[in-house]
Amino acid sequence: MIVYEHEAQYYETDQMGIIHHSNYIRWFESARIHYLKEIGIDYAKCEEMGFISPVMEVNCTYKSMVRFGDTVQVFTRFEEYTGVKFYVSYEVRDKATGEIRTIGRSKHCFADKEGKPISLKRSFPEIHEKFLEFVEETE
Repeated sequence: MIVYEHEAQYYETDQMGIIHHSNYIRWFESARIHYLKEIGIDYAKCEEMGFISPVMEVNCTYKSMVRFGDTVQVFTRFEEYTGVKFYVSYEVRDKATGEIRTIGRSKHCFADKEGKPISLKRSFPEIHEKFLEFVEETE
């Protein structure tokens, strides 16, 4: 599991002074891109190589509020990988208290620049091997 840290910004709050729910999805994306970079897969380079990994599905369950100035840690784990699709889980925790704020999961596929599905195993075997190496079993 790899950890991404984020300090909640004022512009991310809503009228009630808490982080707007849409921002958690953005944090998931930032954490996922950070995870990929940490394991040696630079997403910008993947795009240059000719493939993308669009979001097919995302869910988010809010447990408690994050407010402006709070620092959260997004614990990110690659749960499942098929060569064509992968699943990522997220757990957002308050850095100071460790309290779970949000949990979520996203599903992605691999596609070429035209949006046609591809098999990473066949098209980019070196990237495929990296994914296999870092997929973590779910408990």
